[in-house]
Amino acid sequence: MARIALGLEYDGTEFVGWQTQRSGRSIQDTIAQAVSVVANETVPIFGAGRTDAGVHAACQVAHFDTSAVRTKREWTLGINSSLPDDIVVHWANEVDDEFDARRSALLRRYRYLIMERETRSALLRHRTWWLRKKLDNNSMISAASRLMGEHDFSAFRASSCQSYSPIRRLVSVEINRVGDLLHLEFTANAFLQHMVRNLVGVLAEIGSGKASPNWAEEVLNSRDRTKGGVTAPPQGLSLIGVTYPDRYGFSSSFD
Repeated sequence: MARIALGLEYDGTEFVGWQTQRSGRSIQDTIAQAVSVVANETVPIFGAGRTDAGVHAACQVAHFDTSAVRTKREWTLGINSSLPDDIVVHWANEVDDEFDARRSALLRRYRYLIMERETRSALLRHRTWWLRKKLDNNSMISAASRLMGEHDFSAFRASSCQSYSPIRRLVSVEINRVGDLLHLEFTANAFLQHMVRNLVGVLAEIGSGKASPNWAEEVLNSRDRTKGGVTAPPQGLSLIGVTYPDRYGFSSSFD
């Protein structure tokens, strides 16, 4: 029995999310079906992050166990030949039995894109949150600095979040503007359900001038989701990096 790790990219627009659902098209099921065709056996798939409906990934990582013997090239080309256009496998590596796409990950990095201009974008409508006015990114950077480190992020988790603990370690938040696009990048050991989107919602409220940077810390310390801002829409969010211990010989990232 071999364990294979995959590097994946997908457009989450038409999916109910990563995780298998009772109804709807999930990324997990779609990939599992394609892998099973190549392996000629039923193969469950496990991912590094459970992205929500409408959320994208430039660098998702998944793993599966199989008795089938294939080369890296055969896994990659074979799986891709059975996948729809909105999912692609970029690489396949054999890993040891201790590797787990989710549990072995040290860090995860997400990017959120906000389109700031008077008119909406036709081309980026499934990739950005459109806001008509520019946000004050300096106040947002100041607010983000108050959220760094290990905290109870209950105020930023979804009510449906099933994580056992709300404690997460936020390693970095980078906010940069490129033309009409505001890039917000969050790196943490792990994220709670809707955590990034709720962080963006609070930072956007501060950037709009409706609240001061201190409000971010007040929301955090409240541990109460109702004290926060809106949940930013899913289409602006992408998983862009997963870091693993050096001994595995790979990490997945997109710049």
